[in-house]
Amino acid sequence: MVLTTSARGGGGDRAPSRRQGCGLAPAGAAALLAGASCLCYGRSLQGEFVHDDVWAIVNNPDVRPGAPLRWSIFTNDFWGKGMAENTSHKSYRPLCVLTFKLNIFLTGMNPFYFHAVNVILHCLVTLVLMYTCDKTVFKNRGLAFVTALLFAVHPIHTEAVAGIVGRADVLACLLFLLAFLSYNRSLDQGCVGESFPSTVSPFFLLFSLFLGTCAMLVKETGITVFGVCLVYDLFSLSNKEDKSSNGALCPCSPQQPGSPQPSSLPGHPHRENGKQQRFPHKGAWGGCHSPLPPEPKSSGFPVSPRAVWSMMRFLTYSYLLAFNVWLLLAPVTLCYDWQVGSIPLVETIWDMRNLATILLAVVMALLSLHCLAAFKRLEHKEVLVGLLFLVFPFIPASNLFFRVGFVVAERVLYMPSMGYCILFVHGLSKLCTWLNRCGATTLIVSTVLLLLLFSWKTVKQNEIWLSRESLFRSGVQTLPHNAKVHYNYANFLKDQGRNKEAIYHYRTALKLYPRHASALNNLGTLIRDTAEAKMYYQKALQLHPQHNRALFNLGNLLKSQEKKEEAITLLKDSIKYGPEFADAYSSLASLLAEQERFKEAEEIYQAGIKNCPDSSDLHNNYGVFLVDTGLPEKAVAHYQQAIKLSPSHHVAMVNLGRLYRSLGENSMAEEWYKRALQVAHKAEILSPLGALYYNTGRYEEALQIYQEAAALQPSQRELRLALAQVLAVMGQTKEAEKMTNHIVSEETGCLECYRLLSAIYSKQENHDKALDVIDKALQLKPKDPKVISELFFTKGNQLREQNLLDKAFESYRAAVQLNPDQAQAWMNMGGIQHIKGKYVSARAYYERALQLVPDSKLLKENLAKLDRLEKRLQEVREKDQT
Repeated sequence: MVLTTSARGGGGDRAPSRRQGCGLAPAGAAALLAGASCLCYGRSLQGEFVHDDVWAIVNNPDVRPGAPLRWSIFTNDFWGKGMAENTSHKSYRPLCVLTFKLNIFLTGMNPFYFHAVNVILHCLVTLVLMYTCDKTVFKNRGLAFVTALLFAVHPIHTEAVAGIVGRADVLACLLFLLAFLSYNRSLDQGCVGESFPSTVSPFFLLFSLFLGTCAMLVKETGITVFGVCLVYDLFSLSNKEDKSSNGALCPCSPQQPGSPQPSSLPGHPHRENGKQQRFPHKGAWGGCHSPLPPEPKSSGFPVSPRAVWSMMRFLTYSYLLAFNVWLLLAPVTLCYDWQVGSIPLVETIWDMRNLATILLAVVMALLSLHCLAAFKRLEHKEVLVGLLFLVFPFIPASNLFFRVGFVVAERVLYMPSMGYCILFVHGLSKLCTWLNRCGATTLIVSTVLLLLLFSWKTVKQNEIWLSRESLFRSGVQTLPHNAKVHYNYANFLKDQGRNKEAIYHYRTALKLYPRHASALNNLGTLIRDTAEAKMYYQKALQLHPQHNRALFNLGNLLKSQEKKEEAITLLKDSIKYGPEFADAYSSLASLLAEQERFKEAEEIYQAGIKNCPDSSDLHNNYGVFLVDTGLPEKAVAHYQQAIKLSPSHHVAMVNLGRLYRSLGENSMAEEWYKRALQVAHKAEILSPLGALYYNTGRYEEALQIYQEAAALQPSQRELRLALAQVLAVMGQTKEAEKMTNHIVSEETGCLECYRLLSAIYSKQENHDKALDVIDKALQLKPKDPKVISELFFTKGNQLREQNLLDKAFESYRAAVQLNPDQAQAWMNMGGIQHIKGKYVSARAYYERALQLVPDSKLLKENLAKLDRLEKRLQEVREKDQT
């Protein structure tokens, strides 16, 4: 590795140094850089979708699988929301979104390939950076190689490369470099002879404009390449004018004795009538500058509105510039989120951190003066390029000119770090030139150690970005005073069902930042005490009256407390302030349906589907509503739409299966149950399939299904009870009795268990035990009169089996008194009276039963028997009288 430049010349203008190599072929250098990049980021290939990846890819309606390629990609923001919406992030990156869409089209939702593309792009940026430094900056392959190597392994790039959404920064950086190279190529001198002026290539100029525009459409900061090229060209123009005044000749013209060598700097002026003029492409570029898309108005600092334009804000944001430079110099502490308390405000001019700001200002001023002085001497162009690459791409994220949604973000340093690497290597090369051989060797060894240390840090950072848990946990460990990282980690723990840990981190976030409305809302969802949960929701709404999820949760809580009108008002507000919040539509519509306000519920569902057309849950819930309101055929389309939007929506598949079952289409129902099982092998899916097999007489299959379901959820009483019922029907009464008694021993109030035991004992012809368990069931005093009626009817059957007809008749009478529509009880009462010879009352009971079931052949036969019997009796009476 060679860090030296050409020897310094004598007095006067300095001749440009000849390009120097490092003893390494370009292909070898490229292979080493690509290898270093892959070694540092190879671990990231095993990573998941984490942090912003979930919202930008998994939940983005423009990207997710199944979503067609729509023009909305060019009208929506990076997260899939319309640019004109109030909730939009205003980050316009359609070309980056298209690369995500292409990823899914070619390889599906496998995160491996998303990460692979990011690593490949980082390798390309590294290689193009080396080429840029070699051709336009150092003119020294060794220095270009070291610059690119430092860039390849720098830990600050981990978020941009290992985080999939960081592709916007990496791809924009690649296009930035290509646009810069193309612009330089457009200014290459092209003299044909002494009498012909130098020319500018229109093709490369337009190509540079195209690449810069693409960089801007990948990420907003890509637009800064135009500013870099313009300033770079202004300095080149100044040098050309100075050189022309000193008699510099066109490199194609004969060299005059004693005249200095022509500069190799691009941008040679066009000569006309002895006067220097620039090619008129500058005006075209001036016209292409458009303002950056507006950024979110909230920043990561809890600054009050009165302090926005105060000195405190200026001092804080000025210090953040020095802090970002420190991250480039010493990336020891890295975190995915630097908001909400990570960096305390600079509240006074006496804060020692202001020294860092002053030091940065002094260094930048000296470097700028050095650029001006060096360019007058036609040397050290690398300082200018380094400063331009460092400063311009960072301007949109600096918070000095307009507010952005963060205070520090490591990913935005991906492009500026190119300038840092150039300046670092330039300074290193100058030190090597000034030091003796021993000192230079020590410096080179130190540089190698630094590169190894950076590589190790990058590899370790990649491990952090492998999963949501490791990323969020690292944030808590790295910045324990940051409320945002505690909040994010709590959200992850909540999703994992680790509620106690989640509550701890929500409370910690609120200690650090008591005004965190979302933390208050989410904490309320985990608190079992409804009064305390209500307090948290109300606090969240005091801080943020339009917090649609707090409105939703408080509305649902009031709904559970039967305060339905208040709940309806809150849910309507939740929809008002969050028109794309599908759960609010479902909850409000179901509440209105409970109050039998079906027309209003229908309107809410339709509004929800209009505003949230991609919500599979909303389509599923609307399907349930349609079934409940007697429109099952219409519900089919919404269940199918839910499955189309979310192919793994097993709940909609089960609901569709139940719908087909109710329509008598058992084969279709079975097919959908089985499809649901392919998505998720769960007991709640096995249960309706088992019921289908049981009700269609396929007892062997029903037994197998219920056994699987009971094995998955052995504590679920309904599954074990259904399994016992199947066993009883199949004649395995001993096993069924044992299983049912075991359930009763766990829950003595199991009414269904007593009813099943009664059926089992009846099948075993043990009527005494059957009567005993029915009496135990009646002692539970069920609230539903129809259930009690069924119990009396069952008791009457057992008494009749024991030929206790009078007691059986009384039980049947009790059954019909509770449920006059109990036709079987009326018929059995008629049968008992028929047997006892009370034909008149028997006929009355038969006829009452026939009114309830007019198609009953048995009743008609019994009435016909009565008719024949009465006829014979009439004949006997008439014969006796004669």
